[in-house]
Amino acid sequence: MDKKQEEEENNTRRGFLKKAGLIGAGAIAGAGAIYSALSFEKQKNVSGNKTKLLTQDNKLVEVDSLNIEFTEKAPLEVFQAQGREGIIGKKWVMIVDLSKCRNARKCVGACQSAHHLYPYQYHMNVLQMQENQETAFFNMPKPCQHCDNPPCVSVCPVDATFKRQDGIVLIDNERCIGCRFCMAACPYSARTFQWFDPKEAEKDKNIPYNIELNIPQKKGTITKCLFSADHLREDKLPYCVSACPNGVYYFGDENEDAVTNGTTKETVRLSQLLKDNAGYQLMPELGTKPRVYYLPPKNRTQDFKRTQDDIESKII
Repeated sequence: MDKKQEEEENNTRRGFLKKAGLIGAGAIAGAGAIYSALSFEKQKNVSGNKTKLLTQDNKLVEVDSLNIEFTEKAPLEVFQAQGREGIIGKKWVMIVDLSKCRNARKCVGACQSAHHLYPYQYHMNVLQMQENQETAFFNMPKPCQHCDNPPCVSVCPVDATFKRQDGIVLIDNERCIGCRFCMAACPYSARTFQWFDPKEAEKDKNIPYNIELNIPQKKGTITKCLFSADHLREDKLPYCVSACPNGVYYFGDENEDAVTNGTTKETVRLSQLLKDNAGYQLMPELGTKPRVYYLPPKNRTQDFKRTQDDIESKII
């Protein structure tokens, strides 16, 4: 092949890729964000089976299946773009039934495992609560509340923490400067600071940053509950919800007025569940509008035991 013929062939190849909207960029196949590229050599082979692909500039193209090559990693910009946009048409909500929590801490363990957290780091923690000395205690799981009016977002000077259209509040560790303004602004103490190198720092260092999983994490940045945005992208329940053995958590879409129990897999009406069980939010007077609801700790299983200190304080 002479130089002129080679140049013409290269121009033909470049023109084809440009028309497909794939030159210099990957294509997203479905919600899995699979990085795809066309192979010029395979254009000669035609299977007749067409696959629809969504390009990064939101154009739908059809490509013969023989001309698709898959790689395991998606580019950083793909993760960043879909992470900030969220899942269109959804409005995620969590319900926590306090009467069922036995402090099994399976939710805590599943969350820590998924996000590569140290044992002392919590996106989801379980607190022991008691209204007063005359009542039995109860356990209260406490994740980020994913507020519709989040004070953490308004104080961030670099747009590192943001609210998505599907209701989730996330943190972009590629932008976070560690100023901790968001920690000070959060009334639910739902955020923690990475004072040390992350648990899996060496193992994760070559992984493209996934904003929906917040991995790999970075020293000197903020971390918190993500509502398992990466699992929602795959049409799965959050890690904590699936791991709970006692049916404490319901999770679903407010737009559909439906939530699913993580243990029984039973789907119920969100509005009816809240109405029948007197569901409430934490500190609604602050105007933060949380997307996490709690059902009261009725029929408590923990026995009330008055300690000697309680008795002496009564006498005094």
